[in-house]
Amino acid sequence: MARKVMKQEVGTIYQKPSGIYYYRYQINGERKAISLKTKNQEEAKRKVKELLPILKATSIEVVSAHVAHARNLIKPANVLPLTEVWNTYSKHPNRATPATVNERLNYEADLRDFLASLPESCQYLHEVTPELADAYAQKLRERQLAVDTHNRKIKRLRKIFSTLIEYCPDGSPFQSPVLWRKDREEQEHNTRRLAFTREQEQALLDVLADSTHKVKNKPEIRVIYHLGMFTGQRLKDCVLLQWHKVDLERRRIWVKQFKTGKEVTIPIADQLLTVLQEALAWKRDEYICPNCAARYKQKDASGKDVGCNKVGLDILRVIRWIGLEPSVEVPGRKKKATVYGFHSLRHSFASHCAEAGVPKAVLLSILGTDSDIADKYYIHVGEEAQMEAIAAVASITTKSDRQRIEEVLKLLDIPDIPAEEILNRVRHVLKV
Repeated sequence: MARKVMKQEVGTIYQKPSGIYYYRYQINGERKAISLKTKNQEEAKRKVKELLPILKATSIEVVSAHVAHARNLIKPANVLPLTEVWNTYSKHPNRATPATVNERLNYEADLRDFLASLPESCQYLHEVTPELADAYAQKLRERQLAVDTHNRKIKRLRKIFSTLIEYCPDGSPFQSPVLWRKDREEQEHNTRRLAFTREQEQALLDVLADSTHKVKNKPEIRVIYHLGMFTGQRLKDCVLLQWHKVDLERRRIWVKQFKTGKEVTIPIADQLLTVLQEALAWKRDEYICPNCAARYKQKDASGKDVGCNKVGLDILRVIRWIGLEPSVEVPGRKKKATVYGFHSLRHSFASHCAEAGVPKAVLLSILGTDSDIADKYYIHVGEEAQMEAIAAVASITTKSDRQRIEEVLKLLDIPDIPAEEILNRVRHVLKV
């Protein structure tokens, strides 16, 4: 709501909660409102006074003569054409510095997508309003994106506009919280990444050993599956693992995780040791899986990683061999949601550790992060203790051992009752 309203000879000056003054007027029966780009009351009045000749003009010529003056009046000192936004942002010292080329390209793609949604009359960055940002957020909702995808796009645009704030006198148009979507919007979907059972993991190993199933670089894919299964590491860490990070004699693996930058050390299980020893037969460079590593690192002409998707598809093919569908339809989304993938091995690893009673801190020392995955599976570790707690509370409302003994003694004193019936009554008392 406006804080101050000042009537003028033509129209009204009002101030928004942000402190910026606006001018509202009518022309040709149509109501208009423009920002005066100032928080100073006297300056706002001066700007309106200079605009009055335009509003009171009676001929096209007079209006045309004053329009240029009006534009110069309200134009900010720093003007940035929309066509130059990306070039300016990409060279700005405060720009985001994504760890991957893909993410940098996502910043550029999201900006261009937003700029394409703007009306033709919008030519400069300072003309982008919160209303236009809100309209774009509504369009994103109509595309049926996942909540996380929607919010990542808004986050990138917010970063771009906040970095170029010198060209936005009224502040970033992407600051409003209404642009974001809430996680609860997808609560009803109940679709999440699933862990493999031990039976499913064994089925994966069986088909990888079966010569009737074909996939590119299958021997290396088999090694990668073993690495994921027995170390809990992510796909990229497994595919690009190098020999100097493996000590077969001491049976240890060192992994510096690409995603977190953390370094973890992991003992080598017997099954993993066997396949790593077999992999020595094709050792020719630093990578344990050289063909998959080369395939994974492929890029397109723009520098975008494309090989990771190729290896990912090889991984999914193996999952389909055992009768599992990696992705499922989700209401309200265009794209399917992934339920089974290589990352499921990370979930399985956490699940097996929880079932075996491995302390959570030990699991985190292997996974390398305070992962939600650990929380997801270790929440079940306390179920037995919870059951004991409920049983203890329930015993308050049941008979004590002393009460049961006294009832049994009374039953034994009752005359003329067959022994079998007394035994049945005693059993009943002891069970209650």
